[in-house]
Amino acid sequence: MQQQRRQPELVEGNLPVFVFPTELIFYADDQSTHKQVLTLYNPYEFALKFKVLCTTPNKYVVVDAAGAVKPQCCVDIVIRHRDVRSCHYDVIDKFRLQVSEQSQRKALGRKEIIATLLPSAKEQRKEVEEKRIKEHLTESVFLEQMLCQTENRTVSSGPSLLTVFLGIVCIAALMLPTLGEVESLVPLYFHLSVNQKLVAAYVLGLITMVILRI
Repeated sequence: MQQQRRQPELVEGNLPVFVFPTELIFYADDQSTHKQVLTLYNPYEFALKFKVLCTTPNKYVVVDAAGAVKPQCCVDIVIRHRDVRSCHYDVIDKFRLQVSEQSQRKALGRKEIIATLLPSAKEQRKEVEEKRIKEHLTESVFLEQMLCQTENRTVSSGPSLLTVFLGIVCIAALMLPTLGEVESLVPLYFHLSVNQKLVAAYVLGLITMVILRI
């Protein structure tokens, strides 16, 4: 019975993928930014396989482009920019992160990450940070509206306002900077540890699975 209830969630391409950040910014004049880290969270109760694809693989080096994530754990994926030239400034590249169950080949979920090379960190870092905050707020509002619409369609068995609120809180927690990030406009007391973000991702995954079961 448990397998029958779980099966509808594992439709190809419908599994939510939790990876942060969703945008990579490289600065030509700052070598410390030439290496970026993607963190893939697995809040589910089953292990996931992952694979990283890129539209321009000749410009990047992906360390451990394929691997596995244990249930309720996370893994860091290191991406290095190896072709820092002016002809690549402001060009948008895309990475696709695909996940699947270890026992299956089909991709259960996928997430696209945008990568951009900019010429100067000092001039554009603040502008990019503000853009990220606005985009995250827009995504939060969209998710809130989507959850509210789902609740209205399923009055008898839909998610409660508390569920929606907890989901928004978890998303906000995952959007906050991680401890150790110095180039951030967010105050230090709002920086969260990796363990705290992992807990938030796990709770958000449970909420997502509850909604998908409706």
